[in-house]
Amino acid sequence: MATTLYGIKNCDTIKKARKWLEEAGIDYRFHDHRADGLSPEQLDLWLAKLGWEALLNTRGTTFRALPEAEKQGLDTAKARDLLLAHPAMIKRPLLDQDGTLTLGFKADLYQSLFSR
Repeated sequence: MATTLYGIKNCDTIKKARKWLEEAGIDYRFHDHRADGLSPEQLDLWLAKLGWEALLNTRGTTFRALPEAEKQGLDTAKARDLLLAHPAMIKRPLLDQDGTLTLGFKADLYQSLFSR
């Protein structure tokens, strides 16, 4: 099974998820949006599967720092543009297990995902 964890390396929740995966002996690849980039095709796939409402972190500092005009009237196209311009606004972590996507980290959730 191919497992990829997406996020940014200095995020505390990413650190927790990576620690959990490593301690559980899970073979995974880490993809840092800032260092490794974000392709429009990848984002489109995530938007199709999860929807922009789930993917866009409106509580983070990056989103809150945006001008009010950019936060108004959000829809898929506008959210896509924002996420491509500011990948740090993608909710973290995003775990991809062979195309099955999971947003966020909770130890018990990961335990159930990897005990199947």
